[in-house]
Amino acid sequence: MAKQKEDFNSRKYMEMAIEVMNKSIQEPRNDKVSPKVGALLIKTNGEIESAFRGELRHGDHAEFTLLERKNRAVSLDDSLLFATLEPCAPGARKHPKLGCAERIVNARIKKVWIGIEDPDPSVDRKGIKYLIDNGVEVEMFDADLQEEIRKANKQFIQEAEERAKQAKSEKEPVVLSEKEKVETKSHLDDLSEKQLISFINKAKLDVEIDSTNFHRVFTQLGLLELVEGKYLPTGLGLLLFGERPQLVYPNALIRATYKTEGRREEIETVEGSLISQADRIQNWYETHIGSQIDRSRAERQTIYDYPLVVFREAIINAIVHRDYDLHGAPIYFEINDEAIIIKSPGEPVRPLKIEQIKAFNAPSLSRNPKIMYVFDQMKLVEQRGLGFQTIKDLPVKFGLPLPLVSYEEPYMVFTFPRSGEALKSISGSAQLNQLNSDELKGYDFIRVKERITRKEYEDYFAFDKKKAERHLTHMTDLELIVRKGSGRGTYYEMIAT
Repeated sequence: MAKQKEDFNSRKYMEMAIEVMNKSIQEPRNDKVSPKVGALLIKTNGEIESAFRGELRHGDHAEFTLLERKNRAVSLDDSLLFATLEPCAPGARKHPKLGCAERIVNARIKKVWIGIEDPDPSVDRKGIKYLIDNGVEVEMFDADLQEEIRKANKQFIQEAEERAKQAKSEKEPVVLSEKEKVETKSHLDDLSEKQLISFINKAKLDVEIDSTNFHRVFTQLGLLELVEGKYLPTGLGLLLFGERPQLVYPNALIRATYKTEGRREEIETVEGSLISQADRIQNWYETHIGSQIDRSRAERQTIYDYPLVVFREAIINAIVHRDYDLHGAPIYFEINDEAIIIKSPGEPVRPLKIEQIKAFNAPSLSRNPKIMYVFDQMKLVEQRGLGFQTIKDLPVKFGLPLPLVSYEEPYMVFTFPRSGEALKSISGSAQLNQLNSDELKGYDFIRVKERITRKEYEDYFAFDKKKAERHLTHMTDLELIVRKGSGRGTYYEMIAT
């Protein structure tokens, strides 16, 4: 059988793993739904084996079945693995059972593709981190396949998020951030009672502040910790609910700047809890961005000259997914005549790559799962898994260019041009400056789709064949896109930047 090849089609094996996942067998119990999980192993000799949850025994994890029951006596060094759910981290299973991530490392698997992260925010991404820390290369499934996995596991995910509110038998040994640890410089009185009550009500926790259940649930969520007989906030608890966490974490703020020709620069520092920052920065944005009243409907609406929904998605992503362990690095937010700029501290969270973010097709993965969980419960973020869809809709829904994305250490920088002409001005690209307005829209269309045929381009914009060919030839000559294939199999795709 053929050996592994470097250019093999990983998408095909992701789809095969999902097919295996759908065979999963529910455990014979009524108190909870077990996840549907599929695992696919590709050995160095090209042999392929698979396993699904409960295949040989009720409750057995797919990875355990595949590695321990089917290949216990087989050398799996440098094999490849596809798993539809994040392998459980060390400490996630009762002693002496090993977590699946540990079994993968012990088997010397070379690379793992993971479908979705563990939906329990107390475990989320810790299996992935353990693999990476132990030399295993990790990639995530494509975003559309992640959505397929989530739909198949909808009930399990809901129950897992609910279980996160219940008491925990033992602590997880893997730490994603220093802010998960107790903050000894803080006290429960440093937390905002108003915001705690709001979270309790929206998350339907059914606890009262300072009660035994409150301490139990918030400890389980990683927001409190018992130290020498008293409960103290963790760093995450202080960031999320502190009246002024900047007294301990001075970098946990947003520096907002408004620059426009003919007016002096306005600067605002947005402090407070992360939850309050989301509302405060939106209010600041609404007062500084241009707007007009739409009276075409019975109910008047305020229309902003740059869509509020896109801004909100981008700034909240920055708040939720930034690296809070980077000292001296706040979020920077700027509005000027040509662009809206957001600088978020931290390089792409592994295993995500900057190229995936630039193409707006990065799989769903949170740097701060517990912050993400609280924002989700507060209805401050879109449904997990939607990723960059709101931003990708800019050219279609609003006729605006896609943002420019770069990493300028230590910041991820998102620059949202406010017009096609502004894109030419700020991009610094001689090639883009040679595109007309229709071609700029076509270029953004290809950026979103990544790969298109001439017919798809023609149909989408309702161009005639000659105009579509003229656009695509021009962009090809400028080396913005590349033509591949031949005859009816001809297509165009972006050139990596």
